[in-house]
Amino acid sequence: MRQRVIADNIANVQTPGYQAKRVQFEAALASAVSQGNGRVSAHIATSLEPTREDGNNVNLDTEVVSNIDTNLRYQLATRAMDGKFSILRAAMRTS
Repeated sequence: MRQRVIADNIANVQTPGYQAKRVQFEAALASAVSQGNGRVSAHIATSLEPTREDGNNVNLDTEVVSNIDTNLRYQLATRAMDGKFSILRAAMRTS
């Protein structure tokens, strides 16, 4: 979801009146974990960054950094899951 929102923001960097979007998930996840709730969902909010004269508030530098951060987090998560599955595969082979 975050990758799609970033791509939409970048695609609309020159669109007058476009307001950048942000995916809000981490705070909802932390709240769900602290409450022991197994359900959590992300939602999309409008960015509160200042707008330019044309009403657009997309900052290309912010979007690029956010995209890099999102990709690195995804890679970390997939490698962690791959490690877990490797342990499970090894345990099943030795059984």
